Amino acid sequence: MADTTRRSGSTRAYVADTLALILFFTTTGIINERFIAGMTWEQVLQARLIGGVLMVPVGRPYGMWRDWMMGHASENRFSQVFWDSLALMSFQVPIYAAIIAFSGATGDGLLRGVLGAAVMMLVLGRPYGAFLNWIRHLFGLPPGGDKPMSLNA
Repeated sequence: MADTTRRSGSTRAYVADTLALILFFTTTGIINERFIAGMTWEQVLQARLIGGVLMVPVGRPYGMWRDWMMGHASENRFSQVFWDSLALMSFQVPIYAAIIAFSGATGDGLLRGVLGAAVMMLVLGRPYGAFLNWIRHLFGLPPGGDKPMSLNA
């Protein structure tokens, strides 16, 4: 019985973390790719399709990475914003750079897209963390941050 509950919680955590990543970053990715990187709508569509496919295996590992990084945060707001932003930027920017490069961004557009994503990840780190925690709550999961959710059962 405990093994079934653990697997069920693990499955819910996977679905919650992946859903949160897809919903939040499909929207922000479109804004960055079209209006900052200057990609065509066709390139944006290709990047979002690739991004969507890549977010499926990356959603839960990012959630666990964030939980680990947030374990370093103190209770004060600045520390939480800092660690949430650092977690998002350090995990997602390299993946994002590969996505837009593969989708056709080159040279200056690629550089602007990656720099734009880095700034966005710094700014969106805490809002995404709050969104992720809200999605986890909807799935009946704890917010994470103390230790990986897979150990919270």
